[in-house]
Amino acid sequence: GRTPYSRNGDGRATLYSMLREYLISEAMASLGIRTTRSLAVVKSEDLVYRQTAQVTGVLTRVAESHIRVGTFELAARLGKPEAIKELLDYTINRHYPEVLETANPALNFLKEVMQSQIRLVNSWMKVGFIHGVMNTDNMSIAGETIDYGPCAFMNRFDPKTVFSSIDTQGRYSYENQSRITKWNLMRFAETFLHLINPDEKKWVELAQAEFDKFEDDFNRIWKINHLAKLGIIKEEDDDEALLNELFAWMEKAKPDYTNTFRGLVDAHLHNEPVFNNSEFIEWKAKWLKRISSVDMYENLLEAYNPSVIPRNHLVEEALIQAGSFGNMEPFNELLKILQSPFDKLYSDKYQHSPVSDTGYQTFCGT
Repeated sequence: GRTPYSRNGDGRATLYSMLREYLISEAMASLGIRTTRSLAVVKSEDLVYRQTAQVTGVLTRVAESHIRVGTFELAARLGKPEAIKELLDYTINRHYPEVLETANPALNFLKEVMQSQIRLVNSWMKVGFIHGVMNTDNMSIAGETIDYGPCAFMNRFDPKTVFSSIDTQGRYSYENQSRITKWNLMRFAETFLHLINPDEKKWVELAQAEFDKFEDDFNRIWKINHLAKLGIIKEEDDDEALLNELFAWMEKAKPDYTNTFRGLVDAHLHNEPVFNNSEFIEWKAKWLKRISSVDMYENLLEAYNPSVIPRNHLVEEALIQAGSFGNMEPFNELLKILQSPFDKLYSDKYQHSPVSDTGYQTFCGT
């Protein structure tokens, strides 16, 4: 129900949205992405009113902890210096105890959290996941994906893709996820700068030095991940240019993101007309020449590129059947497929989106 944190909302969640979190978080876990897990969803007969009247649901979420950037913001706003120190010490002991042995635990804690977020958000982007509402209270200090509200997976590649109904400015678009990560981390650092160094000028210098490296660190992991999606683990001189050439074509042609990469090993996925393009065919010839020297590259492609993701139309169909009609069969069938995302699959139903995502919207539900 209503709490001081509900603002003008009713503090309740729809069954539809809680089942979405269950489905997507389990899919993410199977994709090898760090995430909170869904233990159970409980249905209530109470109604809540969103776009329509909907049944209420309660989700039991399992996590390493529920400490977020927002937790630190709240502690800092209490106006009690000991509160932020106690929270910092507790969180370090719980999640990053190795920094206790360093000369500056607070600074190294910031470094560890920053690197965990860089790895996490990059792992989202390599499968086309868009969180949808990356505010500071939805960033877990443990580096797990948390709060699956208006989240969705991108089908056609477009860096500006937004699915959240409340994100009218594209703040949390696919391409902006790195920028928002940095912004959130800066808000995080502000809460305990004084614990990094007692001198204000010095604490700013030390923290700024870490944030100055953020883009380079993020882009380095992005490149490693996406070269791996091409079957390239040991980078050579021309590999970055090869990767950039592919993405330049993808931005223009807007092919299916998942099938572009999985199609490099499952050729039937490149039967779509968009891949019958001279620019892509020429790129693929260059890639084949490069990859021919890599041992067992097919196995690498299968390991780094899922054959199936939670396609938006399938998720919606399953949630409507479960939430509106009490029919869990489509939900359970989709869940089973998503729990083995790297298996070979020959199914138009699960590997293609027959409808456009243009105008598709997702909702917080709470």
